[in-house]
Amino acid sequence: MTHRITRRAFLLLAAGLATGLAVGLPSAPALAQEKVVRIGYQKYGTLILLKNKGLLEEKLKGLGYGVKWAEFPAGPQLLEALNAGAIDFGNTGEAPPVFAQAAGAPLVYVGYEPAAPQGEAILVPKGSPLKSVADLKGRTVALNKGSNVHFLLVKALEKAGVAYSDIKTVFLTPADARAAFERGSVDAWAIWDPFQAAAEKTIEARQLADGTGIVSNYQFYFSTKAFVDQAPQVVDAILAGVAEIGAWVKANPKAAAETFSPLIGIPVPILEVALARQQYDVKPLTPQVAGEQQKVADAFFALGLIPKPIRIADALRAPKS
Repeated sequence: MTHRITRRAFLLLAAGLATGLAVGLPSAPALAQEKVVRIGYQKYGTLILLKNKGLLEEKLKGLGYGVKWAEFPAGPQLLEALNAGAIDFGNTGEAPPVFAQAAGAPLVYVGYEPAAPQGEAILVPKGSPLKSVADLKGRTVALNKGSNVHFLLVKALEKAGVAYSDIKTVFLTPADARAAFERGSVDAWAIWDPFQAAAEKTIEARQLADGTGIVSNYQFYFSTKAFVDQAPQVVDAILAGVAEIGAWVKANPKAAAETFSPLIGIPVPILEVALARQQYDVKPLTPQVAGEQQKVADAFFALGLIPKPIRIADALRAPKS
């Protein structure tokens, strides 16, 4: 538990130190605060459930660590915080770490969740005349820049024979993109669950394509090189907590949806659909998954979306000895 020192106690302590008198306060070591791991999470996913259930705090207590949680609207913003040294751990989809690594972020991949290609899609309004991804040529698509759906859009266009330069992109957060989509300010919206499931259910948005046969849509877990080196046991404890929550979600999907619902303001039936499209688990990165992530990086460099080529292998956690 973190010790809190009142202003009065602080003044007494200062006075005691100045005069050499014992003031009956705890000794300096007892006043020292516990170490803290700062975890970034998004409004949906395993980490918010881990936070909500309070499991991690118990796991880390024995290691002398507390937990500080910070919410972010999407993966790019979370990794900006990691790059700035504001958090020590977090998770995002495929694309954000590519942009972050290209920007020099000291991120380290420490785990991943299995593929969930149905958990993201390119949507159009119910009455849209667009019937396929090929119809997006010359149209405007809203998306969160550098998010997992950015890669979905790139690869879906490629598969349909449409150049990325032949569409117009508008970079918006999920909430702003939904508003623009409903106003008709954009022709399509590339988005992930649960926002995807909510749009499909509440405004009858229609899929042009999800990730099936196009992208894997992995979720990755990250720390910084400094934190992995400093506290590998804490990283392992967080991953163990993630695995525990993942097993609970798979065994109790309705209960998980009921837990999520008040946290993110989305009805339970919609969340049940979204949860069914994910695979909650966490595994060490394999060469195959790292290779797929390298393809994301290479595609973004070829399009000029990142300023330099990067090697995913340079950002992988070193094998345990």
